Amino acid sequence: MSCQEGAMPAAAVAQPHVLLVSCPLQGHVNPLLRLGRRLAARGLLVTFTTILRGAIHRDDGASSGGVLFEYRPCGDDDGSHERTMAPNDMLRHVVDVGPAVLADMVRRHADAGRPVSCIVNTTFVPWALDVARELGVPCATLWNQSCAVLSLYYHFYNNDAPVLLPGLPAMSVDELPTLVRPEFAHNLWGQMLRAQLVQVREKAPSWVLGNTFHELECTAIDALRARAVPVAPVGPLLDDEPAVAGDDGCVMAWLDAQPPRSVVYVAFGSIVDIGRDETAALAEGLASTGRPFLWVVRDDLLHLPEPVFAACRGDTSRIVAWCPQGRVLRHGAVGCFVTHCGWNSVTEALAAGVPVVAYPWWSDQFTNAKFLVEEYGIGIRLPAPVTQEALRACVNEVMGGPEAAAIRRRATAWKEEAAAALADGGSSDSGLDAFVDFLRAAVGSRAVDTISSPPAKQGSVSSL
Repeated sequence: MSCQEGAMPAAAVAQPHVLLVSCPLQGHVNPLLRLGRRLAARGLLVTFTTILRGAIHRDDGASSGGVLFEYRPCGDDDGSHERTMAPNDMLRHVVDVGPAVLADMVRRHADAGRPVSCIVNTTFVPWALDVARELGVPCATLWNQSCAVLSLYYHFYNNDAPVLLPGLPAMSVDELPTLVRPEFAHNLWGQMLRAQLVQVREKAPSWVLGNTFHELECTAIDALRARAVPVAPVGPLLDDEPAVAGDDGCVMAWLDAQPPRSVVYVAFGSIVDIGRDETAALAEGLASTGRPFLWVVRDDLLHLPEPVFAACRGDTSRIVAWCPQGRVLRHGAVGCFVTHCGWNSVTEALAAGVPVVAYPWWSDQFTNAKFLVEEYGIGIRLPAPVTQEALRACVNEVMGGPEAAAIRRRATAWKEEAAAALADGGSSDSGLDAFVDFLRAAVGSRAVDTISSPPAKQGSVSSL
């Protein structure tokens, strides 16, 4: 039906339309997309966007797990379609072009008969909430780090002492997120974070959706709520994409052939680069454990000289550029996770009940490591810089040492808590339902004009 062939049905007009705006980093995109799929499963219209330079214009209706993808070029495009930018350049580009692109997008959706009911952003794109306010659109934030880190940032950027805070244990300087340290706090990343926390303090977002669950961070959440920060845990936001044959490079088949709880899984995310020397030490340490291991190494690092990975060759190891981490962690063959402690990895490890060897590198990872080891009790901290002997000792302690059974029991208990939070009526399930009810009520309370345009398919997620 064309735009001239009839008015939009009243029921479709009342359908909430959520526009998700992500910082273009994998650790932000993934949880926001997962939130979008959960909202779509509840019957909402969901659009996902992130701002990239030189994106190839594509409008082919491609979809994956209910997500429709459409890429549009934003800002300067020299025709090279370059997708890789230095992090600082990427953030500057997003800050420069993002607000105008987003405002235009909201207007286009309104003209197409899909008015945006709510804008949800992630950290480092605080201007999305400014655009929402200017256009009179309700807004919310997906906080994709822990609520403990949110509390640290909230108090630091509001000139409170960041060392001893309500709802948190005492923190030493080297356990604080790097962006509260003087050398980082006032660069562009710190400026964007400060702007985000100003938005939270001024109650610009109606909701702060947390990629966490209440049982995990109840004291930090309650302390934030006491400060009128509207935190609603809706996590852990796990990968709910169905398995696709051949999409894992035979990793899952290799895991099927390994004994239960025998495999050491190693992954440091998409940004962390520990350098050639530490990579070599890590390789030697993994080989010296005598245990099978699966190691995700960034594609650019796979081209390091052969001697770096020489110790890792053999049938008892796999080195890959990518794997479906959520499914890997849930596999019964995995016995521990050597991790950089990014929050997505932390929540996936907790949800899978897998003990960890924590090796934080930057940002919130130092705080996450402290909580994994000292508060959640599911692992051990690997000293930096990594050495062959230290890695072997940490892996052996977590998988076979005197405390290994207790660590495993605590990890299993957190797995059960996470599952209960996500189950029907659980704390996170109820939090997301409350957010959806808020959106439906907000849409229902508006006076709706008759719009001569057909509705988008109910419950779909699109990407612009």
